[in-house]
Amino acid sequence: MNKHTAHIQTPLGIAKVVSDEVGIQEISVLDEKINIENSADIPQVLKDCICQLEEYFEGKRTEFNLNLTPKGTDFQQKVWHELNKIPFGKTCSYLELSKKLGDVKAIRAVASANGKNPLWIVAPCHRVIGSDGSLTGYAGGLWRKKWLLEHENPVKQQSLF
Repeated sequence: MNKHTAHIQTPLGIAKVVSDEVGIQEISVLDEKINIENSADIPQVLKDCICQLEEYFEGKRTEFNLNLTPKGTDFQQKVWHELNKIPFGKTCSYLELSKKLGDVKAIRAVASANGKNPLWIVAPCHRVIGSDGSLTGYAGGLWRKKWLLEHENPVKQQSLF
């Protein structure tokens, strides 16, 4: 099956999006700068993903509606599926995630699978935090995790008058 790749500029760097004809396999953020040249003949599934990511960063989208085909073990797939249940603007601890998956002792395995999440933002691993509320571990860098959480749940300045 053919793989297709496109890139999109985001406020957090250039995102690389990889698909096959069926769905999105990978979304990652790059630390290096590259020239973005997307071909017009990329599959519709890739175009849809880019459009939805742009809407997310513009503050117009809180959920993604994409066919996802990430590669991973059965356990990783379960963890990534559970990530999609964390609502926009909310967080969940690694311990809570382990409990939802049915085994509190699996916390390290859950954290490991979370760290291998191939679907940046779409499977919202950035919404998983430490039990004490700390921003622990994030493959894209903690500054990006902080930015994403603030983007999804901005603190509104209250008027005194």
